[in-house]
Amino acid sequence: MNNIPHRYFIINKPYNMVSQFISSHDVNLLGDLDFEFPEGTHAIGRLDNHSEGLLILTTNKKVTRFLFSSEKKHKRTYLVMVKNHVTDELLQQLRTGVTIQVKDGEPYIAVPDSIEIVTDVNDHYIHMNDFRQQFPHTWLMMTLTEGKYRQVRKMCQAINRRCLRLVRISIEELKMGDLKPGCIKELNEQEFFKLIDVDYPAKT
Repeated sequence: MNNIPHRYFIINKPYNMVSQFISSHDVNLLGDLDFEFPEGTHAIGRLDNHSEGLLILTTNKKVTRFLFSSEKKHKRTYLVMVKNHVTDELLQQLRTGVTIQVKDGEPYIAVPDSIEIVTDVNDHYIHMNDFRQQFPHTWLMMTLTEGKYRQVRKMCQAINRRCLRLVRISIEELKMGDLKPGCIKELNEQEFFKLIDVDYPAKT
């Protein structure tokens, strides 16, 4: 069993799907995707039900520690659609840091690694029949090296802008690209670790 090589996948997680294979609730699951994942596959860096985009699936249980529990910080980039316009003043507030509530209601100053307004969103991310696009809105590109619970949504709330869509598009150099919602791509181990900027073979 220990000699079986680990496998590494990325998917474009659709809206309204949880990052799990099993749930006691009546929700859309990863196992509903049209793909036969190997035994022991699990999600890394989960996206919540209403978030979309790049999700790592692997049989290697150590990847969570490599990416999220090590001293080395890894960048994660999100395309964020917020309701109403974001002014230069509000954008500067986000750049310098906003106060959000974290565990047990403690205040926390959340500062993005980078953030900018995006005016030329790739058509790949535009859903023609999405009712949310009827509202005045702004697209933001936000990169974080920290990952507090629902951090992006809370940061948007801090400037009184509701997050309408949240799409993770990359983790370090591992990019979702033009992968369509619900589609899966498998990567070989060496390529995977290179793209997420972890030494290969990964140090234990």
